[in-house]
Amino acid sequence: MANIYQNAKISLTSSGDTVLYTAPSNSRAIVKSILIAEDNNSTAVAEVTLVNASGTAFVIDKDVSLTAKTNEQVLDEPLIMEESEVLKVQAADANELHVVASILEIQPREVVS
Repeated sequence: MANIYQNAKISLTSSGDTVLYTAPSNSRAIVKSILIAEDNNSTAVAEVTLVNASGTAFVIDKDVSLTAKTNEQVLDEPLIMEESEVLKVQAADANELHVVASILEIQPREVVS
């Protein structure tokens, strides 16, 4: 099977937890970057979490603070996600933030005998 490169993109239209990306079954994913941009000419705060397959949430960055019309890179190093793990983002206020993650999905090779 082939590796798949993609961008996961969302506009945070609510202040609730929002799913940015879910690692597919039987795959791994390498998240190279998570970029959060403020687009409402105000200040904003976001939180990024990783939820494992059993539902436990791990905070990646709790207080991503942005000023008007700026962006913030959340990851300093790549993040490895296991199958069915979920990357979520939450904004303090709705309709202020856009989030883009750059992701490489790695699928296992098929063994033919």
